Amino acid sequence: MIRLARLDHFVLTVASVEEAAQFYARVLGFEVDRTIPGRVCLRSGTLRINLHDEDHAPQRRAADAHPGAADFCYEVEGPLQAVIDHLADCGVGIEAGPVTRNGSKGEMTSVYFRDPDGNLVELSVYG
Repeated sequence: MIRLARLDHFVLTVASVEEAAQFYARVLGFEVDRTIPGRVCLRSGTLRINLHDEDHAPQRRAADAHPGAADFCYEVEGPLQAVIDHLADCGVGIEAGPVTRNGSKGEMTSVYFRDPDGNLVELSVYG
């Protein structure tokens, strides 16, 4: 049996690498990393998102890679109301929530919104 330790990174295919990078930096506080020539990735602690431009994606990619195809969840710290307030301050509309969901550690409360490409982003708190 394989035992997974943590999520290392994932890839988002985006219509505009610059727009996506600015959105994730502004809304979720990611650092934009351009240390690898020709690549842009987003970093937050040990979390990483690689951004691929839909017109210039590398050969190794999802079979049907296109903007808006991802759905992912981040556990966040602090009260969910602070998250909701921050999203409002950033001009990001909440699509659903707060709602109770079941995550990897049990019951959590989540809010959902979309990034500039239509990817569904879920932010959740436990307890």
